Amino acid sequence: MVEALFQLGLFIILLTAGFFFGSSREKKHYKSILERQKKYAVIATRSEKIRDFSPYSDAMLVTGSVVIASDYFKNFVASIKNLFGGRLNGFESLMDRGRRESILRMKENASRWGADEILEVRLESSALDAIGIEVFAYGTAVKKRKSSDASA
Repeated sequence: MVEALFQLGLFIILLTAGFFFGSSREKKHYKSILERQKKYAVIATRSEKIRDFSPYSDAMLVTGSVVIASDYFKNFVASIKNLFGGRLNGFESLMDRGRRESILRMKENASRWGADEILEVRLESSALDAIGIEVFAYGTAVKKRKSSDASA
């Protein structure tokens, strides 16, 4: 009986901690993402195929990847929703954060190289068991041809 109460208490503590710490961490991450999105907004990203590379002087593959773990509370809610069906809103925010973060990391790499744009951006994602996700962004970073390079 005492052991069952102990396990129930531990479960409630982990669930509560997961909710508060997970929510707090998620809010901080979104705030960081929004600040960095403003910083790297000058680097345009396009996903359509480009046929004419003449306006560009140089190109390079850039990547960004992130692994984001889910918290105990989200895992618990997801397992309950899995029984009855429905949208897993907690994991939607996880995917949103993963996509945004991987694109930002790709833009940071492109910025270090001096890129003006990133072309043909693609995203790949995978679930890591039931504890998190990995998102990988990649694209072709390009530098626009300077007017003095146009005659070359």
